[in-house]
Amino acid sequence: MTSLLPPQARNPLHGLTLETIVTRLADFYGWDDLGQRIPIRCFTHDPSVGSSLKFLRKTPWAREKVESLYLFMLRDQKRQGF
Repeated sequence: MTSLLPPQARNPLHGLTLETIVTRLADFYGWDDLGQRIPIRCFTHDPSVGSSLKFLRKTPWAREKVESLYLFMLRDQKRQGF
């Protein structure tokens, strides 16, 4: 049986840029809370989307944490009815 959905249809990260993910997290949590949830320098010391992208593109483990927090945020928003 073949699926009628494209292979990435159920992946909420599909089609999103890292910039979009970081921007949405910063808008939702704010930089201070984001820096507490993921304590990396690009979120805790003079944070900006640009500096965060530069670091996250070179650091796979940090990018995984950001993507994981984004998925958590989506689940939390869904639970709260956003």
